Amino acid sequence: NAAQISVSYCEPWANKDAPLKALKWMFRDDAPLLFRPQLPFGEGWQQWRWGLQFLAQCNDEAFERNVQQLVALGAYSHAALKDVVAATGIEYNRLERGIAHYFTDQKTFDTAGEAAALMRKYGVARRVVSTAELLAIEPAFKPFAHRIVGGTYTASDESGDARVFTQALAQRCADRGARFLFGHDVLRLEKAGGAIESIAVRPRSIRGESGNLAYLKADEVVVACGSYTAPLLRTVGVDLPIYPGKGYSATFKLLKPELAPFVSTIDDEVKCAMSRLGDHLRVAGTIEVGGYDLSLDTPLAKARCKMLADRIEEVLPGVCDTRLEEQGGTPNFWTGLRPATPTNIPYIGKTRVGRLWVNAGHGTLGWTHGAGSGKAIAELISGEVPAMDFGFYGMDRTRGSLQASAA
Repeated sequence: NAAQISVSYCEPWANKDAPLKALKWMFRDDAPLLFRPQLPFGEGWQQWRWGLQFLAQCNDEAFERNVQQLVALGAYSHAALKDVVAATGIEYNRLERGIAHYFTDQKTFDTAGEAAALMRKYGVARRVVSTAELLAIEPAFKPFAHRIVGGTYTASDESGDARVFTQALAQRCADRGARFLFGHDVLRLEKAGGAIESIAVRPRSIRGESGNLAYLKADEVVVACGSYTAPLLRTVGVDLPIYPGKGYSATFKLLKPELAPFVSTIDDEVKCAMSRLGDHLRVAGTIEVGGYDLSLDTPLAKARCKMLADRIEEVLPGVCDTRLEEQGGTPNFWTGLRPATPTNIPYIGKTRVGRLWVNAGHGTLGWTHGAGSGKAIAELISGEVPAMDFGFYGMDRTRGSLQASAA
């Protein structure tokens, strides 16, 4: 929800340096990646299992393999999004100004060329830029120039408001006959004879009264429930390593729009990203791997929200109203669960249960990969093979056909 369409900045969390960094960050409330161990029972065991599989991906060979998959899906998805925008004319504070990434540590910046070269290997024009070049691309960061040692930039990336876009797209779908059951809970999947027979749903309770249980039937069922996909699928014997990563965002009103950035940008030091959305600035970052907690009022959550506000004030002094509520400000803090896989590659394809498909596990790249994932799952259900080199779940890549999945 940093509003980025980030084909080029899709590196998986799992890399050779991640284990040591995660250990160093475990006791820092403002750590970019915070692993909060749960007791190894029930959902806590799912966290430990996920963590072990994550560690298995922390090597150069797996990293490059995962990057290739993420770039392929990202490029396919970016093209699909452009097609939807062209066909619908939806406006969503879109800015086609690329994405910049600045560094404040020389040692880290010295490795930026390797990452840029890897992206270029797979068709993404990411380039290393000097501090002067970065400031020419986005002058808004001049007050912070004394800290910036260099950066990278990809002109083909963009940004825009995912919420505005999806709400407008949903309305167009409804106008064409689609039905959305908002305010309903999916209770369970009903299986009979090795296939999904129905989905049990119930309207959420109002004034303590529960609505009537309903059973939905369909020719094919796609589970795309984000972090809640895994526990739902386990009820019918499909076990996927998707675990929630709690992410934070803040939306600040611009006080000096003329000094605010137009280029969506990543801050490498604190691992946050920022994008301009009309007369506001959206900043998002940090991940907690610690269960399904969505609270914003705990000391830890407050510390992480304050970190975002403090960083924006440091980088763009006086540009946004970064005051907290107790200081008289009106920041819009938000938290959500990123459905993460150990590889960061989502599961898109057919399960071994009849009529049951999955489209989940997009982590922090849901906006980047959303349009292409939706197009791909529709093509797969229709018996087509999407035109990209991607390991679809349940698909025999050598034969180009869908087979029964083992999971």
